[in-house]
Amino acid sequence: MDALGGLLDGPRAHGAFLLRSVLEPPWSLRVQDRAPLTLVVLVSGSAWVCHDGAAPVSMRPGDVAVVCGPDAYTVADDPATAPQAVIHPGQVCTTPDGESLSEAMTLGVRTWGNSPDGSTVMITGTYGAGAAVGDRLLRALPRLLILRADEWDCPLLPLLGEEMLREEPGQEVMLDRLLDLLLVTVLRAWFSRPESAAPAWYRAQGDPVVGRALRLLQDKPAHRWTVAALAAETGMSRAALARRFTELVGEPPMTYLTGWRLALAADLLREPGTTIGAVARKVGYGSPFALSAAFKRVRGSSPQEFRSSLAPPVGY
Repeated sequence: MDALGGLLDGPRAHGAFLLRSVLEPPWSLRVQDRAPLTLVVLVSGSAWVCHDGAAPVSMRPGDVAVVCGPDAYTVADDPATAPQAVIHPGQVCTTPDGESLSEAMTLGVRTWGNSPDGSTVMITGTYGAGAAVGDRLLRALPRLLILRADEWDCPLLPLLGEEMLREEPGQEVMLDRLLDLLLVTVLRAWFSRPESAAPAWYRAQGDPVVGRALRLLQDKPAHRWTVAALAAETGMSRAALARRFTELVGEPPMTYLTGWRLALAADLLREPGTTIGAVARKVGYGSPFALSAAFKRVRGSSPQEFRSSLAPPVGY
């Protein structure tokens, strides 16, 4: 698998939240749902996206925004418009005073807004806390990225817009997969840009030696790797490989391997029914205790605590 394929192999929506918003100015939505990742595609009209303390970023028709959580942000017709609706965890929507808007602003199947004929139309796809987005992907992205209409082309978008308005058997699964494909399309276009600021390990994939070492670690995380074994596979001395790997990736090979294993473990822990023992074996730890110790040391919580923190989306 190539570097980009490995990075984008993680997104797996499961009961993702998809919504078509139809709005007439003035409007402003305060989003504090703590979702790990959200896509916002502007179909018509105009919008601004802003994180607290950051400069507002404008959107025009055809633009798409990818927002990485858990920080709160605002989407509005104008940065000066005060929030009229607040999106809470579980996609619960209220007024700023806490009054429910779940019925007042419903306009049909997966459609919501303040006017059925509003000039602004947005499609929003939100990966809930239980979705397997992948820590390695989230860590490679900024809090907010905007891909302009002339920088990407996706024939899936009209199909997604049509499917969102249907209620048929298997619809949720279809929408999940369409959202995954849309995200991969957007990120593939974004990573192709030189200014995308891809992580060091991603750029290092192009090095003939370090790139091979990275692929070995990524493809076989459960192998009992040592720097000596990795050096033998790449045809370099142990010291030379360790030095070159650290220079290009920003951390030693075994430190990278630990982070990689734990990122994979976090993804696997999102899968229902998967035991901690099974996860440990898949990512190269000899016992659940060994995985738990490493997970807590690096991530600050045990695998069980991490799993307990995941909650499925509830919906408006």
